[in-house]
Amino acid sequence: MNVILAYLLAFVVIVIFFKLIRIVPEQEVYIIERFGKYEKSLGSGLHLVIPFVQRVAYKHTLKEEVIDVEPQVCITADNVQVTVDGLLYLRVMDAEKASYGIDNYRYATAQLAKTTMRSEIGKLDLDRSFSERDEINDAIVRAVDEASDPWGIKVTRYEIKDIRPTDTIEQAMEQQMRAEREKRAEILASEGEKMSRINISQGDREAAINLSKGERQRRINEAEGRSKAIEVTSAATAEGLQMIAEALQLPKGKAAMGLRLAEQYLTKFGAILDTAETTVLPDDLARLKSLIDTVAPGIAGGKV
Repeated sequence: MNVILAYLLAFVVIVIFFKLIRIVPEQEVYIIERFGKYEKSLGSGLHLVIPFVQRVAYKHTLKEEVIDVEPQVCITADNVQVTVDGLLYLRVMDAEKASYGIDNYRYATAQLAKTTMRSEIGKLDLDRSFSERDEINDAIVRAVDEASDPWGIKVTRYEIKDIRPTDTIEQAMEQQMRAEREKRAEILASEGEKMSRINISQGDREAAINLSKGERQRRINEAEGRSKAIEVTSAATAEGLQMIAEALQLPKGKAAMGLRLAEQYLTKFGAILDTAETTVLPDDLARLKSLIDTVAPGIAGGKV
């Protein structure tokens, strides 16, 4: 009997010992109550809790938590119905407030995020709701964080996962995007045709300018060539006249010149007479013609 009592006493002691010991994991907080009243918060580590006098009323994690905010229907400023869902990130900053400030802080913050999301979506039209997600997220974080401050909760961020309009709106948006793409395609095609015409006109203009420049240069070159030829001819003529003048200064130069002029005169005169079928000449010219007929063959043969 004494042995049984000893075993029973030992069992009770062991149970009480394990009831006394509380090991709190890292990044967790235990709320301790004494006879139903808050007494203290236990951080990570080994602690002793008096059974039947003290008890662990709440357990909170200090890690950042993620709450999936279920999809909800919102109405935009241009009366378009969309379904929006998101993710809410928060963490417990004050375990006592999180325990006694509200019954369920996760549910409460999720509901706050929903109502704030509907309010923010209602301020924007459909196009802006797609492009201004960051602004919507920031507004929801500010509103929910301010409202949850008495609960000891810190809302770190909110992210919209998806914004889905109704099927009718999606079809209308698709038609609008198709029309916009066709419009841009037509604009690009017209711009391309415009640039093509501009390039062609510029090319024709450049070609005309080049042709005119080439023609101008050709005329300049021809004029310079003629000028050069006249200059060379004039120089040659002047040189020839100078040589003739120098020859006339030599002894018998004038006689030789006269003989040469007479030779040329007779040759030309004979050629004129030969081309005429009938000639009527005075007696002096007739004797001169006979003389030419006699002298000309000798001149032609080089005998004179």
